[in-house]
Amino acid sequence: MAPTTFPDRTTHGPSTDAEGNLSDQSTATGISSPSRASSEKSSPHVTAAPPLTDGATSSVAPDAEKQQQPPTTAAWNAGPPPPNGGLAAWLQVVSVFFIFFNTWGLLNTFGIFQTYYESSESIFQPPGSVSSSNISWIGSIQSFMVLLGGLVSGPLYDRGYLKYLIYVGAFGVVFGHMMLSLVSEFWQALLAQGFVVGLGAGMMFTPGVTVLQSYFSTKIGLATGLAAAGSSFGGVVYPIVFYRLIDRIGYGWSVRVIGFIALATLMVPVVFLKQRTKSGKVRALVDVSAFTDGPYVLFTFGTFVGFIGLYVMLFYLSFFGLNTGATDPAMAFYIVPILNAASMFGRTLPNWLSDKVGPFNILIPGALVCGALTLAMMGVKGLGAIIVVAILFGFFSGVFIALPTVCYIALTKDKSRLGSRIGLGYAFLGLATLIGGPGTGAILQQTGHNGHNNWTGIWVFGGVMLLAASGIFMVLRSWKFGFKLTTKA
Repeated sequence: MAPTTFPDRTTHGPSTDAEGNLSDQSTATGISSPSRASSEKSSPHVTAAPPLTDGATSSVAPDAEKQQQPPTTAAWNAGPPPPNGGLAAWLQVVSVFFIFFNTWGLLNTFGIFQTYYESSESIFQPPGSVSSSNISWIGSIQSFMVLLGGLVSGPLYDRGYLKYLIYVGAFGVVFGHMMLSLVSEFWQALLAQGFVVGLGAGMMFTPGVTVLQSYFSTKIGLATGLAAAGSSFGGVVYPIVFYRLIDRIGYGWSVRVIGFIALATLMVPVVFLKQRTKSGKVRALVDVSAFTDGPYVLFTFGTFVGFIGLYVMLFYLSFFGLNTGATDPAMAFYIVPILNAASMFGRTLPNWLSDKVGPFNILIPGALVCGALTLAMMGVKGLGAIIVVAILFGFFSGVFIALPTVCYIALTKDKSRLGSRIGLGYAFLGLATLIGGPGTGAILQQTGHNGHNNWTGIWVFGGVMLLAASGIFMVLRSWKFGFKLTTKA
């Protein structure tokens, strides 16, 4: 009797386990293991189907023939489609919400520290002994560390080390605040708040925003926006906690309370954040191919310019009211929470809309309005006007925090490189914080009109940067998607 011939049942493409996680196995590539090869060879009743040559006709069934097609690169990167919902997916959003709460939420809080450090009650004595520009270095380095951390945490995420990054990052944020509660000199605050807290947050931020793309595709804008709202929520909670406690329990314990809040909220991502996919190929820490990707480079540069202008308002709006007498000291501390409360809506609604019309169609007008509002600060004199600007700027500036990740996802075809691409992009954006904060402080210290601080100079500086960013995004949109306004981009 002739031996029976069966079609090759080797499954191509990434295999999944019971939980839906991707795994790179020998069967996933269509290469048989040695044991399997030997068993097939020794079996007298089973022979593998011969490979087809060009022009040959397959004798196997259409479904088996379809199974035998080698996976494309795009299919390999995508794997099983994201669930776009379900308990596991939304738990990731909640987890990343608290990562934003303790990364950008803390960065958005620095305006309140800037105001306190420059007040007569400052821990830096005597008052005025540390310049406004030097104080802003603390917040700028903290921001820089958050973004620079992606240069390391992005590639490590691609290699599957998400949990370790969250452990290290959570420790850094909590430990840094405990050390900050003990400082009495400028260099100590710079080390604890700038470097330790910043680097800890940097270990969590890029992996946090990257993990969502494996759980959401059609709803990635909404998911990212809801998670990014955590930064606004942190920017509301932390300043109020600091201000309400500073007169009751002192600076040291106020900062410790912030550290304990961070510890409690970071337990959520420590427990629930889970990496669903990872690249099967070990890559270099720096993806050099990104430098030859024109749209990627132009977008990063445009966001870099926008971040410079963004930090002018985030760092100095609260101090502006106090320094010019437009607000009393108590109200000056609440300007930052007001801005961040408005930003909560600015990080969810535009992101939800970006799923419908595209992220670049939202980012361009957002940057344009932020630039106009910053320039409008030249005519602001009273408390009412400051509050109106804080609300509007808070809403529209949300696009700079929530949408860059969505744009990077759209610009990255090879999703196995996504962690590295996002990390590299944010590391470059970190340089903008070193210009926006201290650079603005240096401009402010120049003698302005009637011998006062040069507030007009910093508003012009910030406004021009934001308008330039909007122009760069327009060029990118036209290059990548064309000039038609109704195109989803």
